[in-house]
Amino acid sequence: MFRETWLWASDKRRVQKFVTEGALTRTVVQRFVAGDSVGDAVGAIQQLNTNDIGGILDLLGEGVTESTGAKQAFEDYLECIKRIEESGIDTTVSIKLTQLGLAFDKETCLYYVRMLASEAQAVGSGLEVDMEQSAYVSDTLDAFKVLRREFPDLRLAVQAYLRRTPVDLDDLAAEAPPRVRLVKGAYSEPPQLAFQKKSEIDAQYRYLIDWLFEKGTDPAIASHDSALIEHAQRAATRSGGGRKSFEIQMLYGIRRELQEQLARDGFRVSVYVPFGSAWYPYLMRRIAERPANLRFFMRALVGN
Repeated sequence: MFRETWLWASDKRRVQKFVTEGALTRTVVQRFVAGDSVGDAVGAIQQLNTNDIGGILDLLGEGVTESTGAKQAFEDYLECIKRIEESGIDTTVSIKLTQLGLAFDKETCLYYVRMLASEAQAVGSGLEVDMEQSAYVSDTLDAFKVLRREFPDLRLAVQAYLRRTPVDLDDLAAEAPPRVRLVKGAYSEPPQLAFQKKSEIDAQYRYLIDWLFEKGTDPAIASHDSALIEHAQRAATRSGGGRKSFEIQMLYGIRRELQEQLARDGFRVSVYVPFGSAWYPYLMRRIAERPANLRFFMRALVGN
């Protein structure tokens, strides 16, 4: 019920107005969002890099419905890549295909991603394709299949809570071992499409970790759950790989001490660093994912 309530709130305009206009909200946002500009995100990643932690630049926003918005997102992503080249930071760029027009112009969306992948490759960075609501999963998978033939280092996020994910991964592996970021999933989906209980999601997550070490390549395990991270470590050992054979990905502002400890222990760690003004849905999904985030939210609101 906790998770469902906050995911529900992420899509409600009245709740959004109440939260975004609150005088104390900025304290909470600064914990989970680097700032409004790409410069803010670059600064946050520079700090992460000093602790041997990589970055994943995330321009907040999704669900663009017209070509002007998609073009603007494309230009914003290009600016991210330009700033990577100028600053020399260790980071990739995470992209949302609905920001680039997937919902209404698939060909232009593919063109934009090709351009971004080429530019990122030229500056020694790379792209990670986010997975969004279930309505866009099939189109995202189709786009990834086309694009990875040209850009084999392209990485795709898949969501463990979706019932279809094991079948989707088997389909991807039929052509080539997929390069995947495994996430739990953070959208409100009906029970027929997604597992609802934490125990069920965790069980599928563990199964998919094992699958990725057997049939994938360079897996990224995106989790703050110590038990799941330890499961990945054991899977890496069974597969004959070491601490550098996979990547652990976490979110900006969450379990910072663990991020730094894992990096000190010799694991590859990257942190997903969001920036931009469209932070409300992102913040609500972060609270839904982890009750500890709600405790921080409430402490900030009362000034503790």
